[in-house]
Amino acid sequence: MDSFNQKIIAALKENARQSVSSIAEQVNLSRTAVSERIKRMEEEGDILGYQVISAANTHTPHRLKAYFEIRNGGYKCAPMIQRLMQYPEVHYCHGTSGEVDLLVYLEFSTMDRLHDILFDIDRELPKGAKIITHMVMQQWSRDKEGTIDK
Repeated sequence: MDSFNQKIIAALKENARQSVSSIAEQVNLSRTAVSERIKRMEEEGDILGYQVISAANTHTPHRLKAYFEIRNGGYKCAPMIQRLMQYPEVHYCHGTSGEVDLLVYLEFSTMDRLHDILFDIDRELPKGAKIITHMVMQQWSRDKEGTIDK
């Protein structure tokens, strides 16, 4: 794959609905050359398809869910809570009694995203603090009538 094809793919990743003319302008090729290259990359399997991600899909029960159990070794929790609540994936931070200082509930779309958040938080924890991640495997809840729902 040459540099032109790499640039075309980068442009399509940024916005797959942009016009061929716009892509051609970005990569300094003619519109015809870009169209032919896109068609060839589709035929050769370099481009496997295009995807729509809608807001409706981001709030489905198929989102991944986890809890962080944070033991911060007696340090104050307020700065950590401020940092955690900056992530839109974090829904709740609970201060708890016992060995665990914070219990944090998250919903996220990919394991890579969870890893990124965990990596960021881990860098900011005081020395000796510890995070344990618990993935939610199954969930039960009650409906309005009190029936347990899966």
